[in-house]
Amino acid sequence: MTAPAPNGRPHTILSCAMSIDGHIDDTSADRLRLSDEADFDRVDELRAGCDAILVGAGTVRADDPRLLVRSPQRRARRIAEGRDEQLLKVVLSARGDIDPRARVLSTGAPGAVVYVADPAHAATARRLADLPDVDVVAVGDPPDPARALADLARRGVRRLMVEGGGAVHTAFLSAGLADELHLAVAPFLIGDPEAPRFVHPADFPNGPARPMRLAGVEQVGTMAVLRYLPGAAT
Repeated sequence: MTAPAPNGRPHTILSCAMSIDGHIDDTSADRLRLSDEADFDRVDELRAGCDAILVGAGTVRADDPRLLVRSPQRRARRIAEGRDEQLLKVVLSARGDIDPRARVLSTGAPGAVVYVADPAHAATARRLADLPDVDVVAVGDPPDPARALADLARRGVRRLMVEGGGAVHTAFLSAGLADELHLAVAPFLIGDPEAPRFVHPADFPNGPARPMRLAGVEQVGTMAVLRYLPGAAT
């Protein structure tokens, strides 16, 4: 397991699948499948090596993900290593308007943590009060991902996987909080200017004057997987 980053927060891996033109979905009512089965298996292996997995509330509302390690062999490996069978689920939300029936909140041990803006804390805590394995924590206004990472470190999380969506990836990358960025590029284009993108406009530390270091390129099924290290300029 990767040791914590030197500043005491979890080692944080951002993971995203996108089209060649940088979109993470289209504008249809159905969820766009970007990854193939080989890439889903790669992501499952990446999840299995982490302690917690984080998404934004928009992803919860749009996709209702479970955020589970799918492979029985990988779950058994986690147990043999003395870890929980599944990851701690984490949701970052400004308003805290998460359905208590969302699958991410009810997939068993070790439960979930919902980080919200300070003004939304009381209402969110009341809404989720009947879920004994869910903690609601205020982390500033707007929600500060650095404060969420500090709290996760106190909970024993050493390795965190962040799966989006765009607002969350933007928040982590603009704050310089990503240790690794894994981009899986699907072999097609969306071409719709209204389709959601990997990141939103922001002031990113990894601009042309401080580029990320490309640490690996791999073909996985039909996907090209790029691994970048944001903190290591070329």
